[in-house]
Amino acid sequence: MTEPRPMDQLLEIMAKLRSPDGGCPWDVEQTFASIAPHTIEEAYEVADAIAHDDMDALKDELGDLLFQSVFHAQMAKELQVFSFDDVVNGVIDKMIRRHPHVFGAQSIPTAAAQTVSWEDIKARERASKSGSDEDIDDSALAGVITGLPALTRAEKIQKRAARVGFDWSEAISVIDKLREETRELETEISEGGSAERLTDELGDLLFVCVNLGRKLGIDAETALRGANNKFEKRFRHMETNLRAAGDKLADMDLPAMEAAWQLTKKQLATGDGPSGDGEAIAGNPGNAVESE
Repeated sequence: MTEPRPMDQLLEIMAKLRSPDGGCPWDVEQTFASIAPHTIEEAYEVADAIAHDDMDALKDELGDLLFQSVFHAQMAKELQVFSFDDVVNGVIDKMIRRHPHVFGAQSIPTAAAQTVSWEDIKARERASKSGSDEDIDDSALAGVITGLPALTRAEKIQKRAARVGFDWSEAISVIDKLREETRELETEISEGGSAERLTDELGDLLFVCVNLGRKLGIDAETALRGANNKFEKRFRHMETNLRAAGDKLADMDLPAMEAAWQLTKKQLATGDGPSGDGEAIAGNPGNAVESE
């Protein structure tokens, strides 16, 4: 007898898990809304495995993400709205439709030109789904969903605006805007601005930061994720230093903390400290080095 294909077996497993007769009580109780946070989490875990260049983890996380798709498709099948095959056929049609230079006669010579073509095709798809002309959202920002992470959505909005010419000509011009927004935030702080005003000005500053990253060809989410990881690595290294010297971060004043932080940065840059060849050194103000 022919062994079932792995995909068919996975679909059967999902159907069994959701079965009211002998299935898993937790799986049976789930809805699209309750599963959505897990779907988002799995997507981030895929990104984390990629960031760590961990192929074993990536294989596992891609499996978990695939399972999320199967879970949603099974719930839709139970409601008789669509099946997993419908999902697959839909994405097949979409990829063929959005790559006329691969599956058709159109010529698109560069990746940049393909990006423009892709967005044009998506705009036509949105228009065709809208029905009457009155229902068509013809904004350059149409279709940028609100559920994206804020930094990602900011970059998508900015790219859409740039496609119709609403953009700076060069990255250095964004620096001037960054300084302007920083001054406005400083003014609100010095004048005791309300939480609403401070939030508004900080949001403007972050939005410009994303724009700067876009002009430099840097993804803001990726940049911030890297900064988070760098801070965590340095902070944990500093804690290790202090424990080795019998000190506690909570017992130190700010100058001593800053000295310990600067020493940690120097150690990680040179490979010294508890994880390198050098000795662990306490967070002593006398060991401070200049800020990078």
